[in-house]
Amino acid sequence: MQSLEGIRKSIASAEDLQSVVKTMKGMAAAGIRRYERAVESVGEYRRTVELGLQAVLAGGDRLVATPQAAPARVAAVVFGSDQGMCGRFNTQIAEHAARALRAYGLAAEATSVLAVGGRIVPMLEAAGLSVADQAAPATSLAGITTLVGELLVTIERWRSPGAADEIVLLHNRPLGGAAYEPHTQKLFPVDLDWLGDLGRRRWPSRALPIHTIEWRRLFASLIREFFHTALFQAAAESLAAENASRLASMQAAERNIDDKLEELTARFRLLRQQTITEELLDITSGFEALSTP
Repeated sequence: MQSLEGIRKSIASAEDLQSVVKTMKGMAAAGIRRYERAVESVGEYRRTVELGLQAVLAGGDRLVATPQAAPARVAAVVFGSDQGMCGRFNTQIAEHAARALRAYGLAAEATSVLAVGGRIVPMLEAAGLSVADQAAPATSLAGITTLVGELLVTIERWRSPGAADEIVLLHNRPLGGAAYEPHTQKLFPVDLDWLGDLGRRRWPSRALPIHTIEWRRLFASLIREFFHTALFQAAAESLAAENASRLASMQAAERNIDDKLEELTARFRLLRQQTITEELLDITSGFEALSTP
């Protein structure tokens, strides 16, 4: 049976761990809000890009919608994490990626996967996906910009003729609090119906902007900005979801530690009471023995 001193040390260790968990829980909660604000900011910029596309495509007759055949080659960017203590974050997005890419019905060699994060690679491979490229995940807002630059280089290579007919982004996104869900976004080819709707949409003011750049060049530049904002948003949402998953893990750990502390404290009090009772009995017995003539 554990001694009083042993239980006291266990309680002290549990309290130290509880302090660490509370600190990490606070950092995770702060991280969620920080990256959610980044998502909100890039959302505003994305709306600005959409307004630019709307101005370029005003009239709705500059793009001709053509039937698109089923893709013969698909490329995917899967956002994971290299940080620990984030629960099923990597497992959940790996399983979602496997389901989403299998739905195309293509052979393994017709699918190219870029994994963001090293820990998710074995999970993707265990799900039957072959990882062709890998990138280090961002760990800060500044890191997102660097990551997006790297991803854009790969995406430009995928967009070359014969490389990929469709490019998708797969990542977790936050739902509020400690909840998140996997999400799929088609990045390329750009939805022509969406572009057509933009061109026909009523301009929010009475004066339509004019531009001196040839519309195809301006359109191509705006599409590149659209790719940039989509990638930045996916990376920021993934980081917010990662912190949400970590928050959920820390909340579960905190509950377990609270339960353990309650159990240890009860055992300590019981053993201490037993020890005091035994000492009192020893004193009483000794006193009675000394008092007997």
